[in-house]
Amino acid sequence: MTNRIDYASASPDGYKAFGGVYVTLQKSGLPHELIDLVYLRVSQINGCAYCIDMHSRDLIKLGVSVEKLVLVPVWRDAGAVFSTRDRIALAWAETVTNVAETGVPDADYQATAAEFNDKELADLTYAIGLMNAFNRFGVTFRSIPAAANKA
Repeated sequence: MTNRIDYASASPDGYKAFGGVYVTLQKSGLPHELIDLVYLRVSQINGCAYCIDMHSRDLIKLGVSVEKLVLVPVWRDAGAVFSTRDRIALAWAETVTNVAETGVPDADYQATAAEFNDKELADLTYAIGLMNAFNRFGVTFRSIPAAANKA
């Protein structure tokens, strides 16, 4: 894998704008672990190696067990490893990320709105949208994951 361009250096104002959303989400009140679980799941769906590597490392730094981390792609079958809130957020991340296929059904919205208040739901959706955008940059410009730089 060869990095095509360093998009952050090529367009620092655009990168800074996306970074502002990231900073806002860090102060949103949603738990950092929940946000990073969503970032990881969105990145897995989109196949962004750079982001999968980064968010896995972030979750480990937050104290998330390796057992939980490796079960993120199959969270539905992981039983009590994921809390109800985790499961609803991951389901929302999947339906919103796959919007072209899902159309984000009313049942998915209702399940999420029953668990998250309006601000949390908006912030959770911003997090999903932000990660989908960053995944597109990472995949398009072939951002190299930290693990590959160490190999």
